[in-house]
Amino acid sequence: MARLERIAQIETPSSAPRYELRVRRHGSIGAEYEIWQLPAAATPQVTSALRLAGLRGRNLELVEYRVLKRLSQAGVKLGRSAGTRKRGHALDEDLALTLGLLFRALAPMRSRDNMRAVAAGIEAMGREEAAYWLGMAMHRKHPRRVLTALRFLLTEPRR
Repeated sequence: MARLERIAQIETPSSAPRYELRVRRHGSIGAEYEIWQLPAAATPQVTSALRLAGLRGRNLELVEYRVLKRLSQAGVKLGRSAGTRKRGHALDEDLALTLGLLFRALAPMRSRDNMRAVAAGIEAMGREEAAYWLGMAMHRKHPRRVLTALRFLLTEPRR
C-alpha cells in the first residue's frame, strides 16, 4: 500500500515532452488548429517551438466536433473569443500525438467519405501506433508517401 502511495506521488511532467494546441480564429469564417512541440528537458533536440501539424477550413469543419470532444475529455476548454489572436493550450502527449497525426493525414484530402474513415481509424489507434505513424510522417525522407500509405490502409477499397 505504501509503495502505491509513493508511486502516485511521483510527478513526471518535467521529464515529459511538452505540446501545445494553438487556436487562431479567423472571424466568423472559422478557425485554425495547430499542434506545436515546445522545448523541454525530455527533448533536448527541440530548441524552439516546432510545428507538428495544423488544420483549417473545410477539412477542419468535418472533424471539428471530434477534436472538440477529445479536447473537452482532456479538460481543455476553448473559448469563443473574437479576433485573430492565437491562444495556446497545453496538451498531454497522447492527445497531441493523435491530433497531430489526424491533422497531417486529413490536410490534403478531398473526399469526405475517405476523411471520415481516416478520422475514425486514427481515433481507434493506440498510443504506440499513433506515435509510430506520426514519427514516420515527420522524420522520413518522403513523408507524403507514409501518409498516403496510412490513408490507403484506413479507407475502404473502391469496388
